[in-house]
Order: sequence, then structure tokens, then C-alpha cells
Amino acid sequence: MYDVIIVGARCAGSPLAMLLAKQGHRVLIVDRATFPSDIMSTHYVQPEGVKRLQDWGLYDRVMASNCPPIPSITFTLAGVPFVPPKDPALPDAICPRRTVLDKILVDGAREAGAEVRESFSVQEILVEDGVVVGLRGRNSDGSAVEERARVTVGADGQHSIVARTVQAGEYDTHPAATCGYYSYFSGVPLKDGGAEAYVGNDAGVLAFPTNDGLTCIGAGGPHDIFHAYRADIEGTFYRLVQQASPAFAERVRAGTRAERWIGTADTANFFRQPFGPGWALCGDAGYHKDFVTGLGISDAFRDAEFLSEGLDAGLSGRQPLDEALDAYQKRRDEAAKPMYDVTVQFAQFPSLEEMAAAAASASQATAAAESAGTQA
Repeated sequence: MYDVIIVGARCAGSPLAMLLAKQGHRVLIVDRATFPSDIMSTHYVQPEGVKRLQDWGLYDRVMASNCPPIPSITFTLAGVPFVPPKDPALPDAICPRRTVLDKILVDGAREAGAEVRESFSVQEILVEDGVVVGLRGRNSDGSAVEERARVTVGADGQHSIVARTVQAGEYDTHPAATCGYYSYFSGVPLKDGGAEAYVGNDAGVLAFPTNDGLTCIGAGGPHDIFHAYRADIEGTFYRLVQQASPAFAERVRAGTRAERWIGTADTANFFRQPFGPGWALCGDAGYHKDFVTGLGISDAFRDAEFLSEGLDAGLSGRQPLDEALDAYQKRRDEAAKPMYDVTVQFAQFPSLEEMAAAAASASQATAAAESAGTQA
């Protein structure tokens, strides 16, 4: 009998497992993947997320993988550049490959004392008398197993089997507004080693330096062009880059694409009720938004920290579990809401003035929410 079983071992699940194990809880974490392995991602870790990696003792491992720091990001809308102010108290952002980052997170969970089962197939979430009590699945050797826990957590993405089983309610929803593809390029240096973003003419481009001297470049557009985009990925990609910034398009064409295309139109925006009898949700399973602001990884880290504190309070008996998880939901929503609203707005390709005003307002609100959460 485990205290917590976590489904999904990437950016939400492994930090949650690591933190709970360090608090003395018996934790099992399972994932259908083996590590290292890749997954679709913006890769971008905001400074707040990098600070958590430092606090967890994992930052140096990431940087040792030849992952460069990103000292700044320049947004250019309709040809007008805008560089958001940087908080001097926070580290530089980073953009590690998921093959690198996720393996480090999984290793961190295992080293903290969590039991990690890779190549694990979850077949069913077990529910008895309306309470989630564990799961049924198959280990990597094909053997069928049933494992039980006081709480089962879905950290397995927006299509979470845990969320689907418990029919977790959604709220503050907005339909998908964008689609995009990305790949990795050599020979496309970025200004001062920073990240670059271009928005204009119903096109958006994000470019980040990543491991091994490569540049990750994504190009997106309105959701309704996805079928045409998928039919001609390369042609549409370069057309969107050209629309957003002819000058940057020249730099991209001078480089060489080093890997395959990866893309999606699965960019719905929603919050989910993140807990119930015997279950909880973390990361994209509980809160999902468009990729345009590159918040997914950092938000997953934050939510893992918040949920670990709620679960520890409830499982240790310091607080009723429902009360502790209700506090987790409130902390998550308060911290996420400002930038969630900005993300929904940015996905509509706003003007420079609208973007700057929204970002400044959201930054202040998010900082206040994070500070309040820290003091809670």
C-alpha cells in the first residue's frame, strides 16, 4: 500500500514524487515511456522554474548537459521590438531538450526514494464506492499488477487517464486558437544568446537556444490552418516565419534543419477540478493552455510543489486531506490565472500595446500570488 501513486513521470510527476519521497512518503510513479525519451514541448523553462531546479539540487545536472542559459527574450510585434524587464533576483531561463530534462527529473525522484517503474502500461484506474484506490496495469515485463494507494495522482498530460476516469470538471475554458510545428536547426545563432519571438500578420515564431548548439524554432498560426499546415509542413513553416519577420526568415533559411518536424493543434485552454476522493491532478492534467507563452514546464514545477505541500499536510494528519487539497487548488488557480488570461489573449495575435500592457499586469499579479503562496 503506497501513500501516493503518480501516473506520469515527466515535468509534473517526477518533481512531485521527489518532493513527497523527501517528506517521507511511500511513492510509486509509473510511466509508459522509458527515459531518456522525447516528447512534444516548448522546452522553455521560465526563470521561476529554473529557480526551483536550483532549490531541488538539479540545476547543475541540466547545465552540465551543454544547455545554454538564456539571458533575455526579445519580442518583436509587427517589426517593433520589446524586451521585458528581467528580475535580477531570478536566474536566466533555459531551454533544455526533453530527452535531457526528463531523465534528470526521473533520476531525482528515484534518488529521493520514490519507486519508479518505466515502460508501465496503465490499463485501469481503480474506483471503489466512488473513491479512487489505485490502478491496474502491466509492468515492463508484461506482468499484470494491481497497486493501491491513499491518493492516486494524474500527472499524465491533458488527456490524463485519471482525469478521464473521475470525469474531472473543467472551468474557465477557451477553445484552441493556434497550431504550430517546430524543429531543431543548426547555423541559426540568436541575438546575444537570448530567445527571440516574432508576432505579426497572423503568425508567431519562437526561437530558443538549446543543447548541443542547436536552436529550437517553432512557427504557429491560427487554428483553422492546421490541416493545410500538416499537408505542407515545410512550406507553411517558412511562410509563417516570413509573415512574422522577413529578417529572421533569412537567418532561418541560412541554417540547416537537423531533426524531424513536431507539431500540434491540440491547444485547448482549461482548468480542471484538481482533486476528489482518493485522487488529484497536477501539471497539464489539471491545467492546460496554449504553448504561445512557454509556461508549461515552469507551471508543472510550481504545481508539483504546491500539491506536494497539500498532500504532505493531508497525509501526515496535520490537516484534513480535502481541506489541504482545496487549499492547493486555490493556490494553483491564483498563481496561474494572470498568465493564463495573457496566454489566451496572446493566442489571438494582439497588438504590441495590448501585449506589453497585459504582460506587465500579469507579471505583477503572478509575483504577488507566488509570494502569497510562499507565505501560506
